[in-house]
Amino acid sequence: MAEYNMLINGQLIKSSTGKMVDDLNPASGEVIAQVPESSLEDMQHAVTAAREAFNDGRWSNLPHGARAATLEKLASLVEAHAGELAELESRDTGKPIKLARDSDIPFAIDNLRFFAGAARHLAGVAASEYSGGHTSVIRREPVGVVASVAPWNYPFMMLAWKIGPALAAGNSVVFKPSPETPLTALKLGELALEAGIPDGVLNIITDGPEVAPSLASHPGVNMVSITGSTRSGKYVMRAAAETVKRVHLELGGKAPFIVYEDADIEASAYGAVVGGYVNCGQDCTAATRIYVHESIYDRFMESFLNKVKQIRVGDPAQESTDMGSLISAKQRDAVEGYVERALRAGANILTGGKRAFLPGFEKGFFFEPTVIAEDRQDAEIVQSEVFGPVVVVSRFSSEEEVLRKANGVMYGLAASVWTKDIYKAMRASKTLQFGTVWVNDHLPLASEMPHGGYKESGIGKDMSFYSFEEYTQIKHVMIELSGEARKGWHYTIFGDPA
Repeated sequence: MAEYNMLINGQLIKSSTGKMVDDLNPASGEVIAQVPESSLEDMQHAVTAAREAFNDGRWSNLPHGARAATLEKLASLVEAHAGELAELESRDTGKPIKLARDSDIPFAIDNLRFFAGAARHLAGVAASEYSGGHTSVIRREPVGVVASVAPWNYPFMMLAWKIGPALAAGNSVVFKPSPETPLTALKLGELALEAGIPDGVLNIITDGPEVAPSLASHPGVNMVSITGSTRSGKYVMRAAAETVKRVHLELGGKAPFIVYEDADIEASAYGAVVGGYVNCGQDCTAATRIYVHESIYDRFMESFLNKVKQIRVGDPAQESTDMGSLISAKQRDAVEGYVERALRAGANILTGGKRAFLPGFEKGFFFEPTVIAEDRQDAEIVQSEVFGPVVVVSRFSSEEEVLRKANGVMYGLAASVWTKDIYKAMRASKTLQFGTVWVNDHLPLASEMPHGGYKESGIGKDMSFYSFEEYTQIKHVMIELSGEARKGWHYTIFGDPA
């Protein structure tokens, strides 16, 4: 049985209590590793180490090129261990090995390389004399100690999205992975030591009683960055308010997928399958609301349903598997509850709708790819994030109607439109209240471009140079140029005009 350690102040250690917890493979239900259960003492140790590392400047005061070189070395080590990390990620999450190996891990490496390079370009604006008698300089400086919490759907990729900009900007980090998926984060702790990240600059702790809420409210933490549910984000905002911490939130989503009457039906059907069932639907950007123009509804549905029925659900370790398991029994039960309530409310289940049972994987948390027809915009299945392999399809008759419906949820993370009409696409991209809008595609992201939501999908951006706006603070330095003891404007406060 493999055992893993936390990284605190440059040391790979167990919990202060010595307690270990089992880590499960959600596809098999079997224990695959044991990890430390973090304690409040461990969390305090990590925050103290991060604070000391930041205050003494062992990382934040390094030349930008030195930070860049260390992050580049870390990216190279991740690349050298990519196969091992992909296997760990697949076993820990239940996602297909091809998704972890050929998408998640490579993209995380690219993110780290991007921020390694970006560390050299962290700068303020050019100096100038705005008052006439002073030179103003803008400095971008690190925030301080950043507490980062990642979700279980993309554990390693979210790790890269968080520590990349935070470290590149010169912050110290306390990172906590989800309790369901700690393995790749703990492995990265080993690689961080090998890369030469100074002691205390990056600390990786596990979950434990009261650890997450205490970390979010800790007075020694300057910023909290979380990817998770909207409910979790609201909790973090409340916890951070007491010490007026900066918050960075990438939260839930309910992405609309709009298929206009002139769309390429085959392309949009493929896009809907890929966008809707990626990672078993456990994706905040998943295409879970498909709106199809009434004139092509039947033709689209014929192609779409045919493809959905071809999705291969199975052993995540097999190359042929398209969709693995949900993350846990709790998540499977939640997805099942949404489907059952939709059925009772009058929705029509077109395919799927129940648990999938695989020979040899009876303890796994599998669910069938599901398509639900529901035209009522206020239905729970249309409004709420299911976070499973469940797609709801609705008809629409006009451009105005579908854009209103697309915006008619509390989320605003991602959306896509499918059309050959560039004017229609541009109108939609302007009107849709979502942080990312794809045209004739759904899901691709780039390290150079920002990702983040509108409305209750969060605050702030991941990836790109815009991340530095989240992980830095701006300081105005104003330098007086005349050298005169008494300035012409002093009389407005003290004395008479000269």
